[in-house]
Order: sequence, then C-alpha cells, then structure tokens
Amino acid sequence: MTECTSLGTLYHVGYSVAERKTKRIPAVFYRTGSGTEPVRAWLKDLPDEDRRIIGLDIATVEYGWPVGMPICRSIAGRRGLWEVRSSLPGGRIARVFFCIRRGQLVFLHGMLKKTEKTPDSDLDLATKRKKEVER
Repeated sequence: MTECTSLGTLYHVGYSVAERKTKRIPAVFYRTGSGTEPVRAWLKDLPDEDRRIIGLDIATVEYGWPVGMPICRSIAGRRGLWEVRSSLPGGRIARVFFCIRRGQLVFLHGMLKKTEKTPDSDLDLATKRKKEVER
C-alpha cells in the first residue's frame, strides 16, 4: 500500500466551524513511492489566503463528515472518489480529490480549475492514486 501522512498543522488556523473537539474522519496525504506528497506540495505553493480557505474546507469535512454540497461531493462515474470544493478570491475555484481508506480521508490530487468541467486528466490522476492506496 502507498503510504500517507498526517496533515499536521498545515491548515491549522483556529478552526471553529464546529464545536466538535474530535475529528470524525482524519485526513492524510497520499505519498508516492519515492516519498513525495504532491497534494501537500501543491498546498504549500499556494498563497496564504488560498491555503487558509482550502484548509477550512478540509477541516469542515474532517469534523463534519458526512458533508454535502457546496463543500463536498462524490465524483459521478468515479466510484469512491470525492472532492472538497473551495471558492477562492477572484472567482477562482480549487478542488482537492480524496478517497476514504481505513477510516481516513486520503488526499490524492489538488488543482485550481480553469474551466467549468474538471479535466479528465485530473480525474484520471486522482483515480490512479486511489487505486495505489487501495492495494
């Protein structure tokens, strides 16, 4: 199985979306065979405000699971693949794709949307990583 690591404090910003003290479902990052964590690297490269917004949306899913629209939804035609949906300043949109494995959210791929439709290449990459995690 591919390794995953905890989100740690990457997005800790005094989360107060819920009064809940424990996460219903903790999140971890997908880790490649060479040890890199592509979603963590992507998040770290984002501006602070974008990272804060995405982090709050991730925390909403962790503490409030199951969560529906507008924050989270399953991907049609991609069984077991979900997305965290974040609205960023300037009308930009971010997506973080994840699956659930062994009681954890496993973040597989993150992207900034440039078109209304999510490119198949992004969904294919998330699906490929999901299959690796499930081995």
